[in-house]
Amino acid sequence: MEYRLLGHSGLKVPVLTFGTGTFGGKGEFFKGFGSSDAEGATKMVDICLEAGFNMFDSADTYSIGLAEEMLGQAIKGRRDQVLISTKGTFTFGKGPNDVGSSRHHLTDAINGSLKRLGTDYIDLYQLHAFDAQSPIEETLNTLDDFVRAGKIRYVGCSNFSGWHLMKSLAISEKYNLPRYVAHQAYYSLVGRDYEWELMPLAIDQGVGAVVWSPLGWGRLTGKIRRGQPLPEGSRLQNKTTVEGGPQVPEEYLYQVVDALDAVASETGKTVPQVALNWLLQRPTVATVIIGARNEEQLRQNLGAVGWNLTPEQVKKLDEASATPLAYPYWHQDGFSRNPRPV
Repeated sequence: MEYRLLGHSGLKVPVLTFGTGTFGGKGEFFKGFGSSDAEGATKMVDICLEAGFNMFDSADTYSIGLAEEMLGQAIKGRRDQVLISTKGTFTFGKGPNDVGSSRHHLTDAINGSLKRLGTDYIDLYQLHAFDAQSPIEETLNTLDDFVRAGKIRYVGCSNFSGWHLMKSLAISEKYNLPRYVAHQAYYSLVGRDYEWELMPLAIDQGVGAVVWSPLGWGRLTGKIRRGQPLPEGSRLQNKTTVEGGPQVPEEYLYQVVDALDAVASETGKTVPQVALNWLLQRPTVATVIIGARNEEQLRQNLGAVGWNLTPEQVKKLDEASATPLAYPYWHQDGFSRNPRPV
């Protein structure tokens, strides 16, 4: 398994990370992802470690804490063999302060995650979203306290805009506070907005991309085709799950899938393996989070590493998935001294 440095840090992470969104299946939203029980979760962890990748991503809100609990049980007795990343900021409770990145909520969120995971430290702790109501200085000072206490080793963020991330980095530098070394962001062949501003920022500032939903919210599994019903068990059959994720125009999706089919035939790989391998060749990408409902899906996803698409195949996928840039990026793209990084 290949390991890469996580942004401008000394932490090496495997190019694939296992996402625990399929653990538990508690709540209407997460039913669409999967519902691995404790035994199934442990088996998934076993397979990952056997394959040589040891990073596991979770969040306090995944199945209302159950995913973290199950991950904690699955790694019991082998904490020193794994890297754990988890997240907080979203609502976790019924009180007015049970949400956000305030000192009050983050203190409860981090301590709660540590307890559910059954560990005394978290390797990578990420803010799940930007909280515009909490001062950035308050948030970073809180994270600094946990870093100094040894409860968090590295900090990151997730789903930030470019200015959210850049302002946070500037405050970290000004006050010598922990710096976000990772940005967990949505990025896929049918969701390339990350490239417009966040990728150039990450290149410039040394922030590693931790990619979530690399298969476009279940659209690039190789089972979705023109004129065919959705596959049984697909998260796209769950209205709540679909509405809570990225939206993709139907014809655009089929255009990308056609290109993936062609490249898959050339390489002898599956559509998901090709889609994941394309991501692993993009600038700033440190690790790609893969999920799986069962052992077969997990083992198939592992086949995305150990080989590379050719430049011609990458170009074919780039062209099929290209979309018009939003302003001001289309205007900037016309200035030869501001080339895009991809």
